[in-house]
Amino acid sequence: MNTGHHLRIGVFVFDGAEELDVVGPFDVLSSWAAHSPLHPEVVTFSADGAGVRCAKGLCLVPDTSAEEIGPLHVLVYPGGAGTRPLAADSEHLEWLRGVRATTPLVASVCTGALVLAAAGLLAGRPATTHWAAFDELAAIDPSVLADTEARFVDDGDVVTSAGVSAGIDMALHLVARLDSVEAARGVRRGIQYDPAPPV
Repeated sequence: MNTGHHLRIGVFVFDGAEELDVVGPFDVLSSWAAHSPLHPEVVTFSADGAGVRCAKGLCLVPDTSAEEIGPLHVLVYPGGAGTRPLAADSEHLEWLRGVRATTPLVASVCTGALVLAAAGLLAGRPATTHWAAFDELAAIDPSVLADTEARFVDDGDVVTSAGVSAGIDMALHLVARLDSVEAARGVRRGIQYDPAPPV
């Protein structure tokens, strides 16, 4: 998707976002950005530009605000307990629909899919979320075609991923999509991501 323009990827952060949902994709995408001839830019932003306190207490200071972020090629929308108030916030959902209209690719991690669904962005589409949140997803939009097996679901302009660490898999997939499989493999080696859980 090298359009000749600067590739901008925005990672949305909010109070109660799950730490690894934010930092996993950020690390993958930033590692790619550091070496890619496409020179993508990875930016974090919160609704008002102020700092946020993530679900387990990690505090983050984003680069900018929703108002100042400008046009994006990719929006990464994390999950976490903080998605529940956002999924019920009509002003936020309206903003999200507006972003979706101008952003070629929207990608959620974990329960970020609940907010996408609440904004109507997953209607009738295949999607995934955290294994414990499928009932919530169905309650928000019963038309979503829930995929309970996949680590991530690529439905073209919308990509959803399962819980927490699955966001890393999805971000590597995004690198492969935006650049190449070779580039994604290089990032995977660089961050030494080779899951073989010890327990």
